[in-house]
Amino acid sequence: MGISRDSRHKRRGTGGKMPIHQKKRKFELARQPAMTKIGARRVRLVRGRGGNMKYRALRLDSGMFMWASESALRKSKILDVVYNASNNELVRTKTIVKNCIVQIDAAPFRDMYLSLI
Repeated sequence: MGISRDSRHKRRGTGGKMPIHQKKRKFELARQPAMTKIGARRVRLVRGRGGNMKYRALRLDSGMFMWASESALRKSKILDVVYNASNNELVRTKTIVKNCIVQIDAAPFRDMYLSLI
């Protein structure tokens, strides 16, 4: 049994159960979450629909971060996962997901800021 993104398991608007009348289809396919950790960069290619390729990050140690008030974008090293609104276990295991708060190395932004003065 694979993970699928179907709607056949849902109930009708009236609350009654819908009969399941077909098997899982390839286009409903879903995959395991990447659960990206902090570490040496490890990225895998995953084939998507239409032969397109996606990049699945298993480990990351750096990323592009924005200092909005200064309009500065710099590549910086990720040091730690500080907060995650969805799940505290993701903080404990240092899992990087969308909208998590991470601590980064300030050196690239410090250098940029001091060069402006």
